[in-house]
Amino acid sequence: MGKVIMNVDDSASVRQMVGFTLQQAGYEVITAADGQDALAKLDGSAIHMVITDLNMPNLDGIGLIRQLRANARYKFIPIIMLTTESQLEKKQEGKAAGATGWIVKPFTPEQLIAVVKKVLG
Repeated sequence: MGKVIMNVDDSASVRQMVGFTLQQAGYEVITAADGQDALAKLDGSAIHMVITDLNMPNLDGIGLIRQLRANARYKFIPIIMLTTESQLEKKQEGKAAGATGWIVKPFTPEQLIAVVKKVLG
């Protein structure tokens, strides 16, 4: 079985593109529309990585990272922020919350897969 990656973004087109890119590279993908949806879908399941947007309704990416880091099961999984935000303050806030890495949109599928492979090994 391939590694499981959760893809969290409020944009359906971004979820579709990221999901397709990851599936083409052999990963299993679980998608969620925002942080709350992601937490509901995780429900203790084993995942290997989370790729999340920053700006989302209900629960944003920073809030999601904080909640995942507070859960023993997800404390150490890699979490990549995939967002249009590139300001240093936002990156520092993400890192402080527990983000492993940061990809700025727009991105290429090759760039995404390169980061995933680097982080997952």
